[in-house]
Amino acid sequence: MNVSIWRWRLHRATVDRAHFLWPFSRKRGRKRLLMISCRDPICHAQLFPFFFHQSDLAARDHIELRELPLDRFESDRHPYGGGAAVDAVCFQTWFSLGPQAMEALARKIRTVWPTARVAYFDWFAPTDLRYAEALGDHIDVYLKKQTLSDFAEYGRATRGDTNLTDYYSRRFHLDHPETHFRVPDRFRDKLVLGTHFAFSDYMLPRFLSAYPAAAHRPVDLHARIAVKGSDWYERMRQESLDKVNRRANDLKVISQGRVSRKEFFTELYGSKICFSPFGYGEICWRDFEAMFTGSLLLKPDVSHLDCYPNVFVPHETYVPLGWDLSDFDEKIDHYLKHPAEREAITRRAFAALHDYFRERRFLDDVRPLLSRLNLIPARPQVVTSGAPR
Repeated sequence: MNVSIWRWRLHRATVDRAHFLWPFSRKRGRKRLLMISCRDPICHAQLFPFFFHQSDLAARDHIELRELPLDRFESDRHPYGGGAAVDAVCFQTWFSLGPQAMEALARKIRTVWPTARVAYFDWFAPTDLRYAEALGDHIDVYLKKQTLSDFAEYGRATRGDTNLTDYYSRRFHLDHPETHFRVPDRFRDKLVLGTHFAFSDYMLPRFLSAYPAAAHRPVDLHARIAVKGSDWYERMRQESLDKVNRRANDLKVISQGRVSRKEFFTELYGSKICFSPFGYGEICWRDFEAMFTGSLLLKPDVSHLDCYPNVFVPHETYVPLGWDLSDFDEKIDHYLKHPAEREAITRRAFAALHDYFRERRFLDDVRPLLSRLNLIPARPQVVTSGAPR
C-alpha cells in the first residue's frame, strides 16, 4: 500500500475514532492550514488530496495541515483557538444548514481567527451556489467540485432548487416551486474548482495500477440502480432502471439489489458497459469506479459542467446519453458490437487519471488556491488539467 494512503487511514482513525487532534508545531516559518470537516466519505474526498500530498506541501511550501471536525469547532473543544496562529481556514458544513446559521458560522470562524484567509469547501452533489449570498462577504474562496460551464446560468431561476430538479420536474410534470439563489456581484472571482470523487483512498491506488485488461467480460451491462428518494429522483432513477431491465431479455444484465463493495467491483471488472445515471448531482462515485475497472462509462451528457481533472470528454473517455435516454439502446448496441472502440475509450479514461496521479499534477493545480489563501506567493498560474482560474 502507498505510504501516503496508509498515513491518511491512520489520520482518519486518529481523528474519527480516537478523537485526537494534533496541535500545530511551533516551527518558525511554517504556514498553518486548518481544515474544518464534516464526517462523511464524500466530505473526506475533498480533503484527501491535501493529506495525500501532505509531505510534499510541507517540504515545498512549508505548509502544515491539520483537520478539525465541525462539531469540535462548534463546541470549542480543540487546540487551535486561544490566539493560535492559523494562516488559512477551509471549512465544510452539512447540506441542511440554513443561510442564517451558515453566516453565523462564518462569522465565528472570522472571530476566532481574525487574520486568517477563509475558504468554503462545497462538497454537495448539485451544481447550485445556494450559500453564495450568505457567505459572499465572509470568505475569500468558494471551492466547489463541479460548476456550470456557463456562469450566467447561475442567475436563472429553476423549478425546485437545482438544474436537475428543474429538468426532471418539467419532464415528469411535477409541481415544484420556483427557486432562485442570488449570487452576489464579483462572487465568480471567489469561485474555484475543487477535486472530484477520483481523489479517494480506495480509487487512487487502483488508478496507479495497470489498466485492467480483461480477455473475457461476461456481463454486457452493469447498472445496479437504487430508486428510493424524492419525487423527481425516483421518477428519473425508475426510468433509468426500466431502460436497463428491458435489455435483460437479450443481454447479460446486472441491475438490482445490494452487494458488498468488493463484489460490486468484481462485477464491474467483468462488465463491458457500466450505465451510471444521475444521482442528486451529475457526477457520481460510479463514474470513476467504471473507469478504474475498465468498464465503458455510459451516462447522461455532462458537457454543461466544468470539473478537474476533466475526464468527461464525449466519446473519448465516456459515452454521453441524452437526458431523456432516447439513445440508450442505440449506444448500448453500438458499443457491444464494436469492442475495439469500447476498449479504446476505456483505456483513454483510465490513462487520463493514471497519468494525472502518477505525475502528481495536483501539486501544480492546487497552487492557485494556495495563493489565494496567502499560503504561497502569487505567481503566474500553471494549469495542467483545466484547473481553477
